[in-house]
Amino acid sequence: MKAVVQDRFGPPDILRLADVDVPVPGPDEVLVRVRAAALNPYDWHMLRGDPYVARLMGGMGLRRPKNPVAGLDAAGVVEAVGVNVREPIPGTEVFGFCPGAFAELARTRPGMLARKPAGLAFSDAAALPTAGTTALRGVRETGEVRAGTRLLVNGAAGGVGTYAVQIAAGLGAEVTGVCSGRNAELVRSLGAAHVVDYTKDDFTADGFLERHGGYDVILDNVGNHPLRRLRRALAPRGTLVVNAGGSPGRVFGAVGAMLGAVAADRFVRQHLRVLPTRLDRSELAALADLAAAGGLTTVVDRTIPLVDIAAGLALVEAGHVRGKIVVDVT
Repeated sequence: MKAVVQDRFGPPDILRLADVDVPVPGPDEVLVRVRAAALNPYDWHMLRGDPYVARLMGGMGLRRPKNPVAGLDAAGVVEAVGVNVREPIPGTEVFGFCPGAFAELARTRPGMLARKPAGLAFSDAAALPTAGTTALRGVRETGEVRAGTRLLVNGAAGGVGTYAVQIAAGLGAEVTGVCSGRNAELVRSLGAAHVVDYTKDDFTADGFLERHGGYDVILDNVGNHPLRRLRRALAPRGTLVVNAGGSPGRVFGAVGAMLGAVAADRFVRQHLRVLPTRLDRSELAALADLAAAGGLTTVVDRTIPLVDIAAGLALVEAGHVRGKIVVDVT
């Protein structure tokens, strides 16, 4: 089968399209014929082995990639199942987390998949797993956003941000989206009541806060402000949800920011929360229900073939993708 392979850690141009053996599902695994995949910041972190501290935490590999076939998010059709798997059955349309998703076939576990709604395109379903579950968890669980909550989403036009704005607006929150001016109308169309153009305004600056006040919840998907400034933009008992941040080539990257928030949380009245990572079927199912009901749409920046994944990841790494880049594997 065709697959995008990385033999070592490095920049996107080390990726190559190659013929590899078809993975064989174990007794408790599922083999998915991938119809579409999606790119995430997770992918370039895994590609570069970055931040370096993550190599010591398992799952990435120490000196070379643990999984030579890249990718995680996918949607497709169940091709075969292991002897212990009762559900899903072959022929079921699914989406979810498939390590090695940048390939024609990928192997995963049933608990990392959910049934794809019949009316949802494979391309839209493939975009949901990582970004969608992160947004859902950040808004509903960690941020505890409710009707009337004043929520600020930093990075509102990105993959997580576009979903977070929609989910929060659907809950009745008053959403402020931070993005570039060119994405302002997009973010408003997703449900944001207010938009901050970061090229003109700094939502942590004194002048801005005098005009707008602090926020009940901040979901930070970017990591471009130090903790002390993010706290200034919070209400006295507000909640900061730290999702990501950090640039390539750093020793600690986002891990450092997360550890800083955890340490500071003990000494302040505000709630400084790190967004936990999970690969959860129940969250996938919740996203499927939202999408099927029309409460969640995917913003697709562009659709690319497998052969162009390196170029696509370079764009994701630069941080200026609107919504999601989707890979057509058909």
